[in-house]
Amino acid sequence: MSTVIQHIETLLVDLPTIRPHKLSMTTMACQTMVIVRMRHSDGIEGLGEGTTIGGLAYGPESPESIKRNIDTYLAPLLVGQPSNNVHQLRARLNRHARGNMIAKSALETALLDAQGKRLGLSVAELLGGVRQDHLPVLWTLASGDTAKDIDEAMLRLEQRRHCDFKLKIGANPVDQDVRHVAAIKEALGDRASVRVDVNQAWDESTAVRGIQVLQDAGIELIEQPISAREHAGLVRLANRFNVPMLADEAVQDARDGLDLVCGGFSGAFALKIAKSGGIYGVLELAHVAQAAGIGLYGGTLLEGTIGTAASLHAWATLPAMAWGTEMFGPLLLQDDIVVTPLNYTEFGVELPQGAGLGITLDEDKLAHYSRK
Repeated sequence: MSTVIQHIETLLVDLPTIRPHKLSMTTMACQTMVIVRMRHSDGIEGLGEGTTIGGLAYGPESPESIKRNIDTYLAPLLVGQPSNNVHQLRARLNRHARGNMIAKSALETALLDAQGKRLGLSVAELLGGVRQDHLPVLWTLASGDTAKDIDEAMLRLEQRRHCDFKLKIGANPVDQDVRHVAAIKEALGDRASVRVDVNQAWDESTAVRGIQVLQDAGIELIEQPISAREHAGLVRLANRFNVPMLADEAVQDARDGLDLVCGGFSGAFALKIAKSGGIYGVLELAHVAQAAGIGLYGGTLLEGTIGTAASLHAWATLPAMAWGTEMFGPLLLQDDIVVTPLNYTEFGVELPQGAGLGITLDEDKLAHYSRK
């Protein structure tokens, strides 16, 4: 008899951050992860994670809704089904449930983790093999204080942990934000690359004014300066400036990517397994970008170690990414719920080794931080 999915458990896990993390839409002092434990009839357990930013501040899914929708609607679609045909199970979820991309990503990750463990292969090997096992990782400077951000960047450079930095802007008046960014770039000079993420906070006219100053200051990449819905505006900004635009919220899946490419967009796409509904969906988007000559960037929703590992296995199957990755989520947290944390070294992170994701839960830490 074939192995079937027997039980799916979800847990809300609250982990405090090492410092307040300021974005245009919220300031985070804690990250809540939805941890999926998927048990199969052969005794194997697959792990998954669904994480978003700031409750409902970032998008339509919150940690609480992710858990409730998995428990109520998605898990019953999977329990009792054969374990090994991930494509068929993805199709079943998509046929019966709209949206809920983060929840679906968490379930797909658990399916792939279990299948890898079953076959003795890593998730990257299940996807075709590893092309890079050490991936560059930038660090986000998001205290909002210029002097603190400069000191933090200098420390990361000395530690050889990060040499690329991103600043979250958009919460303040544009002139204040660009002065803050320019001061940090001037302090770091040629020692580091500096990018910004506006998180859709500007309208197009504000973006024109702000981007010009940022370009003159030597900023290397501008992420999602305007609303995700404004594809034509993003194309105009990409064509107007020399500094590349990075489409993030504007490009959820392969169809969005194709729309932007056909519209004349040049720049880069931010890949996130959560917004694309899982690893297979995000790789479809990556392949569209590669065919069109669009640069790739490995993005995050500030996942913990499980979600970060899942992303790393996906990025490891791709050629070197033109803009690197931002898989620093676990470093932003004060503690972890896994036995062996990811190894961040030499301005990047090592792909975890072993079957599946290569991650083992620390049951005591998990129990401690799980929401009661």
